Amino acid sequence: MSIQKNSDRKHLDQRVVRMPWFVQQFIDYKRPDLSPSTLLEYIRDYESFFGWLRAEGLSAADNNTNITLLELETLHMDSIVGYRLYLTTRAESANSRVTVSRKLSALRSLFHYLSQIAEDENFYPLLKRNIMAKVEIKRIHKPKDTAAKLKGKILEEEELLEFVGYIYEGYGRDVESNKQAYYSFQQNRERDACIASLILNSGLRVSEVVNLNIDDLDINNKLLYVYRKGNNDETFKTPVYFREQAKDDLAQYISLRQTRYKTPKREKALFIALPNGAQEGKRMTKRAIQEMIIKYAKRFGKPYLTVHKLRHSFATDYYLQNDIYKTKEQLGHASTETTEVYAHLTDKTMSEAIERRQDS
Repeated sequence: MSIQKNSDRKHLDQRVVRMPWFVQQFIDYKRPDLSPSTLLEYIRDYESFFGWLRAEGLSAADNNTNITLLELETLHMDSIVGYRLYLTTRAESANSRVTVSRKLSALRSLFHYLSQIAEDENFYPLLKRNIMAKVEIKRIHKPKDTAAKLKGKILEEEELLEFVGYIYEGYGRDVESNKQAYYSFQQNRERDACIASLILNSGLRVSEVVNLNIDDLDINNKLLYVYRKGNNDETFKTPVYFREQAKDDLAQYISLRQTRYKTPKREKALFIALPNGAQEGKRMTKRAIQEMIIKYAKRFGKPYLTVHKLRHSFATDYYLQNDIYKTKEQLGHASTETTEVYAHLTDKTMSEAIERRQDS
């Protein structure tokens, strides 16, 4: 089981018991279909909504557990409008349009279940009136808009190799006068370059990289076995190929993995960190990888570059050589709609190709 999934399931189990009984029933209904991380997001969204109901006097409950179905049934449209305003205008932490859309979608899923699927002992719906059915949730994530935001903020063509090369050599020259930074660079450059190279040559998500074990790697066949996002079958790892460029980087890092990071034999993680003063290495965290990429990106002159934009960089480059269906499969997308982003990102390249054709 993935490390992150195990952690999310633990937190989900701890928090769901503080929800009303009908929310607990809904979560159980959804468990076979949704990942623990998605269900945990649902719980957070319901905590926010129920807390707002109680603060506004729309529920007499002294805690979220005691929210009643009748209180949900008798909500007016004005209340939902008020909650939406609260989400978008609260001074301390206003939410983006995407976040508001997600929170309202989570409520719609719950209300739909209670009014259309769940039933009482007399076979009547648990919720007799569904106020959320009246709420229109506009689609926020359009592939073309996402592509527009990514334009100029990913690595293109030769930059993919240049960034990995910079981690190997260039960064060291830039921080040579800083003894602490230079020592850290010497200690970790092969590992860090390997991680960047692997993402840029496979399109793995950072969570997938973190969860990789040494036994998941088939270096000769350029193959990794990965727990993919959204796949709830915990007995199956998806085979994902990586390009030839990453093969040497992986081999070089693996030759150092045990000795340099004092990795105990029981530690199965592929990527290891050795904290200052620690006697043995342990699995790198998601946050450590994210911060590591940002550190190199700033010095490389691409301060907007993140670990997820490395995935976008690979995907854009890969899409130029393959069709949308192969790109979807390689990235582990649930639908081609998500993959359409890369069609829009490569529009410029396609238009240039048309011009070259006309000139010839």
